[in-house]
Parts: sequence; C-alpha cells; structure tokens
Amino acid sequence: MSAAREHFGSRIGFILAAAGSAVGIGNLVAFPVAATKSGGGAFLLVYALFVFLICLPVMMAELALGRKTEKDPVGAYRQLSGSARLWHIPGWLALITPFMIAVFYMVVTVWVLGYMVEIFKGNLTRLATEAYFGEFINSKAVFIYLIVLMAIINGVLSLGVKDGIERAAKTLMPILFVMLVALVLFVLTQKNAFVGVNYYLIPDFAKINAEVVSKAMAQAFFSLSLGMGIMITYGSYMKKQDSIPGSAKAVALTDTLVAFTAGLLILPSIFHFNPQIDPATLSDSSAGMIFLFLPKIFLSLQSTIGYFGASAVAAAFFFLVFVAALTSLVSIIEVPIATLRDERGMSRKKAITTLAVVQFILAVLCAMSFGMADWLTHFVQIAGSDKSFFDLVEILFYDTILPLNGLLVCIFVIYKWKRANFDQELTVGDSGFAGTLSQKYVNFALGTFIPVILLLIFINTVALKFFGTSFI
Repeated sequence: MSAAREHFGSRIGFILAAAGSAVGIGNLVAFPVAATKSGGGAFLLVYALFVFLICLPVMMAELALGRKTEKDPVGAYRQLSGSARLWHIPGWLALITPFMIAVFYMVVTVWVLGYMVEIFKGNLTRLATEAYFGEFINSKAVFIYLIVLMAIINGVLSLGVKDGIERAAKTLMPILFVMLVALVLFVLTQKNAFVGVNYYLIPDFAKINAEVVSKAMAQAFFSLSLGMGIMITYGSYMKKQDSIPGSAKAVALTDTLVAFTAGLLILPSIFHFNPQIDPATLSDSSAGMIFLFLPKIFLSLQSTIGYFGASAVAAAFFFLVFVAALTSLVSIIEVPIATLRDERGMSRKKAITTLAVVQFILAVLCAMSFGMADWLTHFVQIAGSDKSFFDLVEILFYDTILPLNGLLVCIFVIYKWKRANFDQELTVGDSGFAGTLSQKYVNFALGTFIPVILLLIFINTVALKFFGTSFI
C-alpha cells in the first residue's frame, strides 16, 4: 500500500517553493546583462510578454498534469496516456532532464559557496584576481564544498514537502527578497549608479531583432523552470482547493520581479566600477560575471566604505546567489525523488540516498572537467570544438532538451489528454476561471502558436549547439 500523497501546507508555501525553483543564478546575473545588451527596457517588455503570454500557459499545463494525477512526471504521462506507450517517453525525458541539470548546477553552486566562505575569511582582494578562479575550481576544496552542499540539500529534502521544501522556501525566499532590495538601495546611492539604471531601463527598440526575441523567449522559459518536470511534481503536491491559474500567475510575477530587481543591483554596480564601460562587452556567461568580474566591482567599493564594508556587500551578494541556487537545487532534485517514490515504491530516505550517490559521482566528473582530468576536459568534439564533460551535460540537458520537453507538454495536454479535461482541471479550485478570456487564450495558445515557437527554438538550438549554425 503506497503512502498518502504529500501536499504543501498552504498556497503561499507552494508559491514560494515554486518561485524558489524559478529564481536562480540566471535571474540574478544573466538576465540583467542580457537585458542591457539587448535593448534595455525594450528587452524587458519583450521578456514580460513572453512570460505571461507563452510561459504562463505552459506552466498551467504542467501544474494541471501534476495535480490531476498526483504523480511524478513519469507517472503523470503514463496515467493520462493509457496504452499509448510512446507518450511515456516525455515522462522519462522530464525525469532525466532535472537529474542531469542538478549535476552541473551543483558544481556552479559549489563555486558560489567557496567564494562566499573566502569572503567571510577576509580574502576579497584575492578573489578579485582572475587567476584565483582557475586555481579554486581545480583545488581539492571543491570536493569538500560539494559534500557540504549535498548535505544541506538532502537534509532539507529528507524532511519532506511540508516540513522540508515548504519550510525552507518560507524562510529563505523572504530573506532573498529583503537582502536583494537592501543591496539595491545601497548600490543606488553610489556614484554613477543611475548611469547603469538608464542603460537598463531606457528602451532601445533598434536593438530588437529576431536573435534578441529568441534570447528573451529562451530566458523566460528557462527562468520559470519549465520543461524540467518541477512544475508537474509540485503540481502533484497542490491541494484541490488551490487555484492553478492564480498560483501560476503569482509564481511568474514573483520570478519576473526578482529578475527585474536584480538588474537594479548589477548594472548600477558595474557603472559605479567603470562609468565608461560599453555594456556590449559584458560577458554573457553567468559564471564569468559572478567569479571573474563582480569581485572586482565589490572590491572597488572599499574607496567609499572601506575594505570591511566592501567585503560585507560582497558576502551579502554571494549569500544571495547561494540561496537562489540552493532553492533551485532543492526543487530540481525533488523531481527524481518523487519518481523513485512513485514508480519504485522507495521511502524518501532511500530515494535521496540512491540519487545522492549517483549525482555525487557525476558532479565530481563535472568538477574535474576544468583541467583536473584531461579526458574530461576534452571529452567530446561538438561543432568542431572540444567540449568538456561539464559542457556536454549543460548543452544536452539545459540548452537543448528543455524546449523539447515544453513542446511535448503542450501537444500532450491539448491533443492527447484533451482540451476539455485540461479546462476542467483548471477550474478545480477556481470555478471563476471557466469561460474567461484568459481560459480561452490559454487553450488557443497551447494548441497553436506556442508549440510552433518551442519547436523553432529547439531546432535552432540543435543547429547552433551541434552544427555551429543558426536560423536566426
């Protein structure tokens, strides 16, 4: 006899947990830089339109799948597809994807943790040198931090949905919001800060082209944790009286607000550091910005607030990023845990232990891909260049499969599960949603242009990542 399904204790608990999965390193660093380099306020407008017109319906579809079946992604697809075994494949893709994303995401989070510790030890000056990053990621300390990180994550997960995931979200997400706002208010008082605000917010519609539109769409889709099976799994923990449309809107709004606010932190900081900088020269890589560029910015604050003050600001920022990464990892790893519990009847403790062993081994291989082991550093050739094992995992499971998973969700919900069944689930807990313009739009969008857009993104990503060419 299977154990009773766990549920979130409150609607706000679900919203904060789902927002925690969505708010990650990309929101705090990659999004502000992408916005600045791609038209500022114009990019923000395009991004917001994609979030609410395209990503929100996909999120509702994933949540509806989960709550209807009260199953993990594998179980949800199997239960609603019946004897059509071909539709079991998207369920397995939605399981493998978060499992592997967690592997490389852990490594980046370990770097954040290591930098945060070094700042607390008073070594900000050392961190501001470019040579340190290469030294650190190839040091044995990385493996110690990995063990610490996995102990924290699995400790939260072992407490369950209500006492672990929800309680952590209710504690950590408010801390993240308060610290982010506090850092923004501080940075805006610095010299040249509003030069950065202007670059960030003033629209430059001349920069909006097909490539920028594609980038905004991809950023919005990835930012909201779609295609990872997270929202299907979290949907399975929702109570029937909770509104799926209302909860999805709250998650999307929270995620977008955090990303927008992060821009008011990153860009003013950059222009305080160098008011003559050309935003086009900024790195598109979150890792490059966080570990190679931002420590220099924080160190430059010592001229106004002293070394201790600069270290305090740097420590606050890295703690902020660590919290964002931690909440994302908890959500990502919960997906395969739910699958092992539902499909294999494992206890939560056994499922966590099983996954931890495999993910630790794979994370170690990823961590060794930056020079520790030559065969991992030059693991495979893609599009004419050597890629490490870390690169391969990121390209396959983060860049490529996510839009494919989103495409399959749309097709399955509308054409296999059927539109009428989907509509009915959306009205459970929200009877007022039936017949509204929003309901009609969600149905139309999921059955027509959203799958086309996701298909184009998938095809273009495959062409770009594996063949070095682009259709955009």
